[in-house]
Amino acid sequence: TEIATRIILRNWSRTLCIRLGWIDEFNKMIARYVSSKYILLLLTITYTHKYNIKKKRLNIINYYKSFPVHSHNVKTVKFSPDGNEIVSSSYDKTVRIWDVASGKAIHRLKGHSNWVTYAQFSPDSNIVVSCSGDETIRLWDVKSGQKLRILKGHSNVVAVAHFSPDGQIIVSGSWDETIRLWNVYSGKEIKKLEGHSHWVNDVQFSPNGQTINKYFAMAFDAVLKAQFSPDGFNIASCSSDKTIILWDMIIGKALKIFEGHSNAVTDIHFSLDGQTIVSCSWDNTIRLWDVRSGQEVQKLEGHSDYVTGVDFSPDGNIIVSSSFDQTVRSWG
Repeated sequence: TEIATRIILRNWSRTLCIRLGWIDEFNKMIARYVSSKYILLLLTITYTHKYNIKKKRLNIINYYKSFPVHSHNVKTVKFSPDGNEIVSSSYDKTVRIWDVASGKAIHRLKGHSNWVTYAQFSPDSNIVVSCSGDETIRLWDVKSGQKLRILKGHSNVVAVAHFSPDGQIIVSGSWDETIRLWNVYSGKEIKKLEGHSHWVNDVQFSPNGQTINKYFAMAFDAVLKAQFSPDGFNIASCSSDKTIILWDMIIGKALKIFEGHSNAVTDIHFSLDGQTIVSCSWDNTIRLWDVRSGQEVQKLEGHSDYVTGVDFSPDGNIIVSSSFDQTVRSWG
């Protein structure tokens, strides 16, 4: 039955989470050289130290709007760079684009034959990239909702696909233990990066596009997501150990640890000014954190199941979240 399937998927996801991002040999976070123009950060970090953080509650977000947008668990949600639309991905094998102001669906993008793991807008908001358990990456025209091309090459679930800052290249990470770069316009694979001995769960370009060739050797637990700060000097990572860690990108040192979630932290995002981090968790909550003090400043409750994705609007006034309760919610 559908209920039984949902229970299996939920517990399967919990089990898989234990080893997401695991690197057997050195347990490293790697910033790997790709070209003279780009840096790739393999976001597979964990950390085990604990800090005591005093929490202060501020009334930043005070209402939400809920949309029952999918027929199965919603995996991710992201704003378009212009802030006018959001894109969501789901276990129902679809990608959906929504108008932020009205909350109405613009397009339902169908074509993937398995659960859609991630979807993101291009920097100019004209294209959506999605990836899936069907081992493909697909590009979609935002205006028409039509499929532009399919990128094939991975041999297992494609966990994530990100645009480069100029929108000309896509980087993807897969459970086939590889990272691949693709030309957006031709759909051809540019380069395959190998070296991981387990799934690549997250990978992205640095915000400034500068090349760095550096290794950070650290002790880890399982990390699910990580993100550069807007200035590129710091990285925030979130983990199944219920914590968020702020790292210094240059020296590879943990600067702060943010504690408060009572279950795995599944996604994080910096505000545009880099002063706030928003996180979401399997504890069904969304939390906002002050980067400078390390304190929790707001807890948002409303989802009835795991919260899987979160994002700030470009102006910082709205937060969107996705959940296994099959909804996307906007908070503002």
